[in-house]
Amino acid sequence: MVTKRMDLEDIERIDSQKMLRVYDMWPEIAKENYGQEFSKPEFKDIDHVVFSGMGGSGTIGDIISSILSKNDIHVSIVKGYLLPKTVDSNTLIVTTSISGNTKETLTTLNNSIETDAKVLALSSGGIMEEFSSKHNIPFFKIEQTHSPRASLLGFLYSSLNILKEIIPIQKNDVEESLSELNKTQNKISTSNLNSNN
Repeated sequence: MVTKRMDLEDIERIDSQKMLRVYDMWPEIAKENYGQEFSKPEFKDIDHVVFSGMGGSGTIGDIISSILSKNDIHVSIVKGYLLPKTVDSNTLIVTTSISGNTKETLTTLNNSIETDAKVLALSSGGIMEEFSSKHNIPFFKIEQTHSPRASLLGFLYSSLNILKEIIPIQKNDVEESLSELNKTQNKISTSNLNSNN
């Protein structure tokens, strides 16, 4: 029995929401978000970073934690409701919810204002934007690309951009990752799809 390989037309029939086209654009989205101009707070003497987020937003914290693993800075990942008890005035709490309405992350954001920590919030809007405005929390509105899942890289590289002057994120690490994204995209882009792959 001969199985017909899928071509781009076959994939696009299944991929009715055009996710594949968004993934083709990931290197461009990453570069654009890393180069975006943000008005950044001048937080100093941070020795502990808490990343709070669920799903893809939580993955952003995982990735940045691995980037920071070569440094002495302490990193905590919160995928739930509770902040670590070690939070103090030298802690930066980064809350990320792509929708801005994730219950667990909103809870940690609410709890963060009861601490001495510095706090940042990132979302595409929602309740998080309103809460941040009300409580004078530095808020960064990041455009959602297509869907929360497809927005991962836009939010990741915006986060790296915002945090690079606050915590020890090496510029060459980010630039190398952008270069690797381009190489990977060149290999797996829909423009390379043919009967042999």
